[in-house]
Amino acid sequence: MAKAYNPYENMLSVLESAANMLGLAEEDYVTLKYPERELKVSLPIRMDDGSVKVFEGYRVQHSSLRGPCKGGVRFHQNSDMDEVKALAAWMSFKCAVANIPYGGGKGGIKVDPSTLSKNELERLTRRFTAMILPLIGPEKDIPAPDVNTNAEIMGWMMDTYSMFQGYPVSGVVTGKPIEIGGSLGRGEATGRGVMFIADEILKKKGMKPQDCRVAVLGMGNVGGVAARLMHKAGYKIVAVGDVSGGLIDYNGIDMDALSAYLAEKRGNVVKDFKTATGKFVTNEDVIACDCDLLVPAALENQINASNAANVKASIIVEGANGPTTVEADAILDAAGKTIVPDILANAGGVVVSYFEWVQNIQSISWTEADVNEALRKKMVLAFDEVWTKAQEYKTSMRMGAYMTAIGRLVAAKKIRGIFP
Repeated sequence: MAKAYNPYENMLSVLESAANMLGLAEEDYVTLKYPERELKVSLPIRMDDGSVKVFEGYRVQHSSLRGPCKGGVRFHQNSDMDEVKALAAWMSFKCAVANIPYGGGKGGIKVDPSTLSKNELERLTRRFTAMILPLIGPEKDIPAPDVNTNAEIMGWMMDTYSMFQGYPVSGVVTGKPIEIGGSLGRGEATGRGVMFIADEILKKKGMKPQDCRVAVLGMGNVGGVAARLMHKAGYKIVAVGDVSGGLIDYNGIDMDALSAYLAEKRGNVVKDFKTATGKFVTNEDVIACDCDLLVPAALENQINASNAANVKASIIVEGANGPTTVEADAILDAAGKTIVPDILANAGGVVVSYFEWVQNIQSISWTEADVNEALRKKMVLAFDEVWTKAQEYKTSMRMGAYMTAIGRLVAAKKIRGIFP
């Protein structure tokens, strides 16, 4: 029987490869192999029918070498400690690649939020916040939205934390509503960052957006936004997919129409959207479709050993965290594919989270145009640094990104030393 995919082992494998390529001794980076803190909590919740159910929650702080831990909270039925540990580590590397003064953290609750009422969801969120209270704070660990969480949930987390402090603490979370300290541009930041990175890799390849056919797997806050913004910028979106399956239309999909349809009411899915020449397919068909650029933007392990050889796209820009396994990486690399890794490609969300945190601390507010332009500059600078590192070592962009991140983290560790 094939070994089950473990995202944390996947992260460790890439970490080891990048560290070896840099010529580091294990002592230089060994602390990066272990999270600083792992917290597992039980969450008893009174359901609407009066019964009590107990859910399991997690918060992991991987590294605070370069600043407060930073990372989202996801609500998903398959969430577990290994996933959260991997996501926290990826956040450490992502923040280092973007060169913002954060470390990496992540949180999760093992729950299918679609089975809960809004009141149950709020009680679960507030209980989770109370249980991880000793770990979080504007100077310690700053949660944000992730899979199946949003600005409203961040508002509940901020309010719960503030009630314990006795005064409003807007900087404890990012990705919250504008009315309570959220940043303009934060909602689209991750998807917009994906588009900025796609623009840059196309320049390196001598291609133009209008000549680029794109497939996007995942129509949430990353993939959906990226597809809509790329469509607006002239890219031709030929395939999309979500939990219901995929849609392929080589004549191009009108993303404005699809986005409006998906936003009409909760529960709309791609399979119910009709186009004149489109065909409903599986998500595996989306991954294997005839396109130039593939954006895997759903969950981990989307491109793996079983389907990597089917990928026709010459460029993969990873919108999700950990969408490509180590085995798939090797297959794609051997086939000459260019992969722009997650810790670079989807860093737009944490970059604008950093901008939001700065605004909260300074009690100021930036315009959306200022936020988007600052994001573009950060993403382009990070891309150029990773590209240069990859060219210098004659390696992949993934290795270039990890070497950039590890170099900064190891330097911080050497400066700070080992306590006591």
